[in-house]
Amino acid sequence: MIRTKIIIILLLLTGFHLVTYAKGKGISTIIVDAGHGGTDMGAVGAISKEKDITLAVSLKLGKIINDSLKSLKVIYTRTDDSYPGLKERHNIANQSNADLFVSIHVNSTPYTYTKTLTGYKTVKRHGKTVKQPIYNKVRHHETKVSGVETYVMGLHRAEQQKGAIGEFGDNVTDGVLNPTDPQTAIIIAQYSQAFLKKSVNLGSKIQNAFVAEGRRDLQVKQKGLEVLAGSAMPGVLVEIGFITNVDEEVYLNSEKGQLEVAMAIYRGIKSYKDELER
Repeated sequence: MIRTKIIIILLLLTGFHLVTYAKGKGISTIIVDAGHGGTDMGAVGAISKEKDITLAVSLKLGKIINDSLKSLKVIYTRTDDSYPGLKERHNIANQSNADLFVSIHVNSTPYTYTKTLTGYKTVKRHGKTVKQPIYNKVRHHETKVSGVETYVMGLHRAEQQKGAIGEFGDNVTDGVLNPTDPQTAIIIAQYSQAFLKKSVNLGSKIQNAFVAEGRRDLQVKQKGLEVLAGSAMPGVLVEIGFITNVDEEVYLNSEKGQLEVAMAIYRGIKSYKDELER
C-alpha cells in the first residue's frame, strides 16, 4: 500500500514536471545539422550535390538566428565539407544540452530508365543462329515532383530515443531521473512522447512558413531516421526541395532561394519558441 502511494505521488510529480516542460520551458540552444558532407555527397542533381546545399542553407539559418534571436545559441554539427557520423551528431546535440535538433536535407526521386532499340546482333543459341536486339539504355534522374516536407521520428525508433533520454537524463529532466528507480522507464517514455508532440508542432510551423512563401506543402511525416532517434530532445528533418527537379535545383543553388529557405525554417522555429514562452 505504501509502495503504491509512493508510485502515485512520483507519477503525479512527474506529470507536473512534464506539463511544466511542455508549456513553460523555453529554448536556449538549437542544433543546426547540415546533412551529409565530405565523401557522403547525399543526393546529386544536374549541377550540384546535396551536401553543399545543406551546408549553405544551414550556415544562413544559423546566422539569421544569431542576428535575430540573441538569446538562442546555435551549435552546428558541421561548418565545412566534413562528415560527422550520425553518432557524432547525436553526441554534439546531447552533450550540448540542446533543446532542439534541426537537420537540413535535400530530397530526390529514384532513377528512371528508357530503352531505345538501336539494332540487332547475331548470336548462337541452342545450336541455332538468332538475332538479338540491342538497346541503348538511358538513365534519367529528373522529376516534376516538387515541394517541402518535414520528418519527425518514427515510432519504431522510440526505444533508441528512450536510451538517449536515459543516458542524458540529467540534462533533459533537471535531475528527476534516478537510474535505480523502477519508475524511471515510465518517466522516460513520457518524455519521449512529449518530444514527439513537440517535434510535430515544430514541423507544422516550419511547413506553414514554407507555404506562406508559396512552396508546395508535402506535410509533416514520420520516418525511422537515425539522425533524429539518437538525440534526447525534440527534432525535425527538413527536406527543403528536390535536387532532381530542374527548377528547384536552380532555386536551391541561388542566393535568393537559400535565403528564403533559411528564413522559412527560422520563422517556424521562432513561432515555436514564442508559443513555448507565452
